Amino acid sequence: MPGTAADTAAVADIGIRHLRSFLALAEHLSFTQAAVSLRTSQPSLTRCIHRLEESLGVRLFHRTTRSVRLSEAGLRLREELRVLVPRLESALSLPADISTLRMGFAWLFPDHLLDGAVNRFEQTFGVTVELVRRDTRNAGLDDGDVQLAVLRGRRPGRGLRSVLLAEERQVAAVARTSPLARRRALAWTDLGGHPVVLNTVSGATQPGDWPPDARPARIRPCGGFAEWLELIAAGQGVGVAPELALHRRPHPGVQFVPLTGAPALPLWLACPSAGAHPLATRFLDRMSRTTTRSAA
Repeated sequence: MPGTAADTAAVADIGIRHLRSFLALAEHLSFTQAAVSLRTSQPSLTRCIHRLEESLGVRLFHRTTRSVRLSEAGLRLREELRVLVPRLESALSLPADISTLRMGFAWLFPDHLLDGAVNRFEQTFGVTVELVRRDTRNAGLDDGDVQLAVLRGRRPGRGLRSVLLAEERQVAAVARTSPLARRRALAWTDLGGHPVVLNTVSGATQPGDWPPDARPARIRPCGGFAEWLELIAAGQGVGVAPELALHRRPHPGVQFVPLTGAPALPLWLACPSAGAHPLATRFLDRMSRTTTRSAA
């Protein structure tokens, strides 16, 4: 077996894929059947076995055109790996304390974009994605209450890695008792003529989003989504929300009216740039690939 520094380096290049390939072939003694069990091709399996033998410097199988049988070295390795590979796979699997991914959101959760992705992720990795509403600027990411978050508005700031999921249309939120509630649509610049309720804690809208000559004459700040809804229902101002609110109707006293000329509202998925939960990184990577394919 290997003993030199070069041999040690060669062994270090052996991956779990090579070991799984060896065990499959050792069990079936048929390249065809082993490839099927591994869901790979015969040429790929052959390359794995050749690389393993080359790295170890021994022949593990005796092969002819009609048969495959284990060599003496192959028999010894099979007995060792039958115990070691399952233990290695178990060690590399996700421990129980990270089997749940907490995904934060501050406003309405965009299930039309994420429900399918959440379900597929849960099925693929055998984990649970728990949705958590947190009325903070970064929907719970800052204090570590969640590992991943859906955010709206400007690109998430320093310390966060993000992917743009979509750009949502915006709608106006007005009291049901207001004459504006009977309008079929409102113009973005029309809102500047009314007091505007802005959620300064978790909201995405800012006074600078309006052109200089149409900015709201009066701003009514509030401290969260629930308070924002109550103030608008009480007639203390109008507001702006994602188009999703038209279908969700989150408050019986608030009417949501289509807006024309409103800027699109970016929708982001974000996790910490450093020290991120491994499941959060996996989810973000999958969504990044999905959105890239959709854009193409």
